[in-house]
Amino acid sequence: MFGSFQLKLVLIKLKPYWKTINPKHSQNTKNQIPLTEDLKLGLNLWNSRFVEAMARVRNKKKKVFMKPVVKKNQPSVDHITGNKIPKSFVFSRGKLPGPLRQLQMDLRKLMLPHTALNLKEKKRNNLKDFLNVAGPMGVTHFLILSKTATAPFLRVGRTPQGPTLTFKINEYSLAVDIAQSQLRPRCPQDLFKNPPLIVLSGFGTGDQHLKLTTIMFQNIFPAIDINTVKLSSCQRIVLLNYNKDTKLIDFRHYSIRLQPVGVSRRIRKIVQNHQVPDLRNLQDVSDFVTKVGYGSESEADDEAATVTLANDLGRINKASTKSAAKLQEIGPRMTLQLIKIEEGLCSGGVIFSEYGNGDGKKKQDKEDTDENEEDMDEDQEDIEEDPEGEAED
Repeated sequence: MFGSFQLKLVLIKLKPYWKTINPKHSQNTKNQIPLTEDLKLGLNLWNSRFVEAMARVRNKKKKVFMKPVVKKNQPSVDHITGNKIPKSFVFSRGKLPGPLRQLQMDLRKLMLPHTALNLKEKKRNNLKDFLNVAGPMGVTHFLILSKTATAPFLRVGRTPQGPTLTFKINEYSLAVDIAQSQLRPRCPQDLFKNPPLIVLSGFGTGDQHLKLTTIMFQNIFPAIDINTVKLSSCQRIVLLNYNKDTKLIDFRHYSIRLQPVGVSRRIRKIVQNHQVPDLRNLQDVSDFVTKVGYGSESEADDEAATVTLANDLGRINKASTKSAAKLQEIGPRMTLQLIKIEEGLCSGGVIFSEYGNGDGKKKQDKEDTDENEEDMDEDQEDIEEDPEGEAED
């Protein structure tokens, strides 16, 4: 077999005669060399050897090693408490208008990181399809949005056997609307790396349906251990407030931020951003801190909103110092009304109904079915006795 160097020599020798050997590249037909059989065999052999040599050169090129990307799966059990981490699916049933579609995406973002943010749903999917996928993925709760001719509804169900709480959405505001209404909206990228805290207010009235609502919302988010929880992971809070008079639930979503007490806003910006301020119009550095009207003074701190940190949090908030806890709404915002509680997942007996006593209705249905069964048994006995009477006749 020819080497690459020998092929180059052959190519150089044949180059002056190529136009005379190949009629396609020759304009002067008088100088053409007749193609004999030996010359044809030599050209074919050279072509085949040249192709083999070029293939070997290509194979000698270094291959780039690509490191495989390993996708980290989220743990299903909390390594501190040992409890199962609740996960959720947020999807819709039926066709939703544009604002409700955006509300669905806001709810998915609220339930992060233990939810399917890019869950794909199709028209032909039914509830059983989601249940079949939920089991292997460890999904424990469903949040289902729907729209009727009267109002939109939100169903919160526990998989796979229920119960299911149905809420009527009287009013709602999207996260975009809340951000546009604020002077300085705050939503950093790492805000949704940890699940939110849950705070329930006004649900301790002793009613059975409110107890079920409390248990449902407490279990929809992971539980925390006060002794081992990291302050850096507590960045969001979900607040649910029940009003006894109106029987409505105010649903709010806030971000938590801590600010050191007694430090002006200008100083906090310097420490956080590491940027040199513009001091060209000032005679001294002290004017930047003390000049009235230039730097905004520290906001009035409420004693009830101040906390003493157990460990350092960020560059400004140090341990054993007082910091003011401030909440800023990030949305979505909803006003909910509990309509119905079902035993199963979107099915089963009605435990509570806003438009009627669910327990009484259930008992009445049982009594009606018992009476119907007794009537059927009596009719069956009469049917069995009649043939005997006919036979005696």
